[in-house]
Amino acid sequence: MKFDIIVIGSGLGGLECGAMLSKEGFNVCVLEKHSVIGGCLQSFHRRGQILDTGIHYVGSLDEGGILRQYFKYFGIWDKLKMQRLDENGFDVIYSGGKEYKYPMGYSSFKEQMAEYFPDSKTEISNYIDKVQEVNRLIGVEQLKMGKISQGGLDYFSVSADQTINSLVSNKELRNVLAGNISLFAGDRSVSTFYHHAMIHGSNIEGAYRFIDGSQQLADALVDVIRQNGGKVISSSEVTKIAVDEGRITHVEVNNGEEEYFADTFISNLHPLSTYKLIEKNKLTKKAYITRLSALKNSYGLFTAYLLMKPDSFPYFNYNLYLHDIEDAWYTTAYPNDTKVRFILMSSLAASRNPKYSDVITLLSPMYFNEVSQWAGSVCMKRGEEYELFKAKKVAEMIEMTERFSPGLSSNIQFTYSASPLTYLDYTGAPEGSAYGLIKDYKNPLLTLFPPRTKYENLLLTGQNLNVHGAVGVTLTATLTCAEILGEEYLAKKIGNL
Repeated sequence: MKFDIIVIGSGLGGLECGAMLSKEGFNVCVLEKHSVIGGCLQSFHRRGQILDTGIHYVGSLDEGGILRQYFKYFGIWDKLKMQRLDENGFDVIYSGGKEYKYPMGYSSFKEQMAEYFPDSKTEISNYIDKVQEVNRLIGVEQLKMGKISQGGLDYFSVSADQTINSLVSNKELRNVLAGNISLFAGDRSVSTFYHHAMIHGSNIEGAYRFIDGSQQLADALVDVIRQNGGKVISSSEVTKIAVDEGRITHVEVNNGEEEYFADTFISNLHPLSTYKLIEKNKLTKKAYITRLSALKNSYGLFTAYLLMKPDSFPYFNYNLYLHDIEDAWYTTAYPNDTKVRFILMSSLAASRNPKYSDVITLLSPMYFNEVSQWAGSVCMKRGEEYELFKAKKVAEMIEMTERFSPGLSSNIQFTYSASPLTYLDYTGAPEGSAYGLIKDYKNPLLTLFPPRTKYENLLLTGQNLNVHGAVGVTLTATLTCAEILGEEYLAKKIGNL
C-alpha cells in the first residue's frame, strides 16, 4: 500500500502528527504494533472500572492556554470530557509534615505561597516570573507571529535545582516548589530549568483531568485522521525500515507480512529503537548507534491501582504528592534506595459516580534494575516471584499512603499493579522509561534531537526529542510537521483560529 506519509507509533506525538498532516490534505497512515491505539494515552478495564496507563492530568487547558489552542485546531476540544481541577489547589504537596496547595493562576500561586512563607514573598515572585518567562516562549502569541517556540536553549542550559536555589533561600520552600518534579523525572544532577518551568507553569495555567480515562484523547485524534481519509492500523508492528540511496522506501510490518510505501516517514519511537529498525546502510554509522545506546533514559514508574469499595472513599479533585523524606530530589539523594519515599496519588474522574473515587492510582518512581531480572519475560506470565515482588511493593505504597490518608486501606476492594516492565511491553519505551531520554543541562545539545534525520524523508517526533508531557509532545509534533508544512504557515494556522 502507498501513502503520502506513514507514521510509526500511535503515541500522542504520532497521532498528533497524523492529525495535523491529514488536516492539511496528506494521505496518512499510522501503524501501531499493539491492538490498542494510544501509547501512554491507553486506558484499560479491570472489573468494570477504567484505569489509565500514564497521563493522569494535563495543563494549559484554560481559555487562552496553548494546549487548548491545539485541541481547538484539531477540532477535538468540544469532544473531550474534561474536568478542571480544584483552582485553589490542583496539586497538594505534603512536605516536612505539612500540606501546601498549588493554586491555578500565577498571581494566586504567588499569594498562596507567600501565605505559607511570608518572609519569602519577593523570592516567590521572582521565581514565578522565571516560570512565566519560559511559558511565554511557547504561548499562543508566538503561534500568531508564526513561531512554534521562541527558543529557550538558555533555560535548557541551566539546572532546575540550582536555579530554584539561586532564587529561593528558604530550604522548605525549595522543596515545596520542587514537590512535583516527578512529572519530569526530576534529577538534581541533570534536570533543566526549562523542563521544570514549562511543566509547572502549564499546570498553573489550567490543570484538567480526563473524565472516564485518557483513551478518549487518542480516539478523538484517530477520528480526525480517519475523517480526513487517513488510516490508523493496530496490531501492525514495524519490524524493518528499508532504505535505498539515502531515502526510506518502505516499511515491513509483522516480519514481512505486509509492506507499506510512502513519500515521507515519521517515527514516534525512541530514536534508538528507530535506528535499530533501519536496514544496514552507509548513512547510519556504528558510532552513532553506540552514542545513542550510551544515552541514559529516565526512571520508570511503579503503579498501584486501587479499586475501592462502592461509595466508600470521596472523590478528590486534585493530586497529592506525598513526600516521606525531606529532600524533594530524593532519587538523586538516594539513587540506590528501593524504599518507597514518594507517591503521586490521583483519583480517576468517572461520570457514573462523580462523588466517589472508584479508582485511586498511586505512582512511585522505579529504576529498571529493580525488575531487570525478569527482563525478556512475557506480560502476565512472569512467574510467582515477580508477582510477590509487585504485591510487596503495592503493600508498601498503601502503608505509606495510609499515613497521609487514614482510612484508605480499609476501603480497598481489589488491587492491580504495573512495573516498568509493563510499560516496556505496552509502550515500547526502553527499560520502561516513563519520560524517555534524560535531558542534561550540562550538555543539552547532546540529548536534544531535531526532527530531521540524515535520511531525507525520515522525521522523528515524540517525547524523546525535546520535552515530554502533553504540552511538550504536542510542540514537538508541531515542529516535526513544520518540516513538511513550513513553520510560519503551520504556527499561524494554529494560532489564528
